[in-house]
Amino acid sequence: MDTSFHMSLPCLSVKETKNFYINEIGASLGRKSENWVDINLFGHQLTFIKAGKFNFNNPNYVFEGKILPSFHFGVIVDVEKWGELYAKLNNNNLDVVSQTTFLKDKTGEHLSFFIKDPNEYMLEFKSFKKNTDMFKS
Repeated sequence: MDTSFHMSLPCLSVKETKNFYINEIGASLGRKSENWVDINLFGHQLTFIKAGKFNFNNPNYVFEGKILPSFHFGVIVDVEKWGELYAKLNNNNLDVVSQTTFLKDKTGEHLSFFIKDPNEYMLEFKSFKKNTDMFKS
């Protein structure tokens, strides 16, 4: 079954959020209003709704010696698109958490990097060495 994912999140500024995802990440614009915007992120629908200050705890965890945000979302792309995104975001002087290869020479080996959006959500981009290993352990 070929499906798309939808996630709705509060945002501080619809304008800044739209600018980041469209102009920095390269996503496309979906439906919008003054108080919310739909972003097409590689075929997945992110809805950002303007909200007042929100408070959530961002605990971290350690995986293979790296400190990672436990609250994050991401997109899995092929290695070519992953490299293009990493180069583009790094060249735009955005706060990109440097690339890492996780599970090197193991099932599930993948490249990964994180970037923080204007709402302080951490967005991860992954590229698996073998897409068939995505859910294998």
